[in-house]
Amino acid sequence: MIASFPPVSPPPPKDRLRVLVIDDSASQRQLLIALLSRMGLEVETAPNAAHALHMCMSDHEDPIGMILSDWQMPGMDGPDFCRAFRQLARDDYAYVILMTSETDRAKKAQGLEAGADDFVTRPLDLAELRARINTGRRILDMQEALQHRNHEVHSTLTELRAMQDAMDADLAEARKLQRAFIPPRSRSFAGSDLSLRLMTSGQIGGDLVGYFQISPTRIGLYSIDVSGHGVASALLTGRLSSLFSWRSRRANIAFRSNQRDVYRPDQVMARLNDLMLSDMDTDIYFTAVLAYVDTYDGEVLFCQAGHPHPLVRRVDGTVERLGDGGPPVGMLPDVQFECRTVRLNPGDALLTYSDGLTECADTWGDMLEEEGLMALLARCPDDPEEAVDAIEEALRDHSGIADFEDDISMLFFRYDNREPVRRGMAAV
Repeated sequence: MIASFPPVSPPPPKDRLRVLVIDDSASQRQLLIALLSRMGLEVETAPNAAHALHMCMSDHEDPIGMILSDWQMPGMDGPDFCRAFRQLARDDYAYVILMTSETDRAKKAQGLEAGADDFVTRPLDLAELRARINTGRRILDMQEALQHRNHEVHSTLTELRAMQDAMDADLAEARKLQRAFIPPRSRSFAGSDLSLRLMTSGQIGGDLVGYFQISPTRIGLYSIDVSGHGVASALLTGRLSSLFSWRSRRANIAFRSNQRDVYRPDQVMARLNDLMLSDMDTDIYFTAVLAYVDTYDGEVLFCQAGHPHPLVRRVDGTVERLGDGGPPVGMLPDVQFECRTVRLNPGDALLTYSDGLTECADTWGDMLEEEGLMALLARCPDDPEEAVDAIEEALRDHSGIADFEDDISMLFFRYDNREPVRRGMAAV
């Protein structure tokens, strides 16, 4: 729902310029009334500066646009009037011309500093007076046009602000829905534990991590990074989360039609690649790691599709880099995806992550890089939840900012077969 803002009216057009003549001489006032009326101006008069100020303070309905003031007047003179007038709180600008017989440039400079815009020499010359007034009218016309342009800009900004507020509200709801795509962030499987973490750089993101149960002894782990940012990436992330459903085998693309057996990880990537290129008319692609972990013997069968290399931390603290890279999903037809196998020993940990971790830069622009992440992994706690907390804290310390420039996701799995179960593997 778009928020409503009260309408703002543009400044009304001025059909006739209202001019105020200030002069202590009644005859001069009458002369100026005659001259200015012939020029199509609406003329008001004041016998002194104090009376003129009072008129200017009460002209809100039809503001005075130009003032012709005598320089020499009893009490408050022309420059004093200019200073007092410029201090009034007014929405419109009034053009002030001082009528003077002064020829001294220093005196005229004082008048300009006091707030005058122009001068006309006395005794008045009709041609000069007309030229000075026309100059003022051009400036006032430009000021009126500028006011209308400002009103148009203000109205446009008001509409954009309302649209942005509505978009922010929608994105906040979309973020809640996107979080609902992800399974619970901590889980135990037959004695092994995992924890996942998702940190979006905006309100919605293009990263996805999760898991699903294959059999009593096997689980699927996935880490996905959709190209780009924003709504389009988030929509594809939502589609992929349904394809890797942790609630429904029927909806999960990894399962065969019997809903018991699974395709190999490389076959799943090939199926997704065909789906992206045949059914989705988009230039967006994604990288991924899909791994099947046997919690009975620690065997991990995985496919790396353009995603950062998975890392294994052995129980002795050494860190190994897995995989050969592979092509992204949805970029090219008929590409070949490959599977690799690694075995985890009790106490070993597997980390999959998006490139937001390794490309996290400090205030100097230096990225963490894979070597930095491997160093973090080597010294992080054994407990998966504490491990992802430690890595996130280290990333924030490295970046030195509250928000990351890219989405960051990670999945930390620690293998332990201290609770062996009878094997019941699904065929692949």
